[in-house]
Amino acid sequence: MTDDKTRVDLRGAPQTMLATLYAKALDADLPEPILGDRYAKEAVARIDYDWSQTSITAARSPSVTTRTAHFDNWARRFLLANPSAVVLHVGCGLDARFFRLEPGPGIDWYDIDYPDVAALRRQLLPADDHNHVVAASVTDPAWFGEIPTDRPTLMLGEGLTMYLTEQEGVGLLRRVVEHCPQGELQFDAFNWLGIKTQWTNTVVRRSGATLHWAINGPGDISAAVPGTRSLEWVRWFESDTFRRLPRRYRALGNAMAVIPAVANMSQYHRHAF
Repeated sequence: MTDDKTRVDLRGAPQTMLATLYAKALDADLPEPILGDRYAKEAVARIDYDWSQTSITAARSPSVTTRTAHFDNWARRFLLANPSAVVLHVGCGLDARFFRLEPGPGIDWYDIDYPDVAALRRQLLPADDHNHVVAASVTDPAWFGEIPTDRPTLMLGEGLTMYLTEQEGVGLLRRVVEHCPQGELQFDAFNWLGIKTQWTNTVVRRSGATLHWAINGPGDISAAVPGTRSLEWVRWFESDTFRRLPRRYRALGNAMAVIPAVANMSQYHRHAF
């Protein structure tokens, strides 16, 4: 322990962000990284924490980094088509997506997470005039008062929906659609099997968090959030970023595809509104 490091004491869902951060830091040192995120590596070096508690190893890091890289790609596509957009990065944790993507000067980016997480972001990540850190629960409607209402908007929620109840999650998505004129909702989800077998997820179990909301396909969102339509629905092992992994991972994907409930356990959603 050193005096110049930041001590972190988090429980439940916020603690899981440390596992995802550590996965990205380990990835940065791999011979062929998926993300190559130096911001994650630098943040981990500045945090006083027993990283073995995360259960993340370099070999397990692709379960995080392929997902993050996938949403980086989707976000890039949206920003290219909408150079004056607003981005709502909900449940952002310590992810440095704003700095990885380097959006143009017309973009206003809002990183939204609990106050203690927001404080850590301000300590560990750079500041930028177009990167606004909002200290609030994503389920609190009050923070929408800070968000412009006249520009295309991307809501991006990676590793978030499963920690919300269905009522909380649907409420969040509906508020985005009602508040913003047009845009996209991009997020990942677990189906009913992913929620039911959460006890097998070491990161979730060790944090003391509980998973709640099962989303079984894009139709669940279209039915629950008026004004949306599905643009893309991709299962984890079907993503372009997954195909960058070694052959043994592709064999895992082929095995998962055989049983629908297993194949749909981890999904990437992209919806227009």
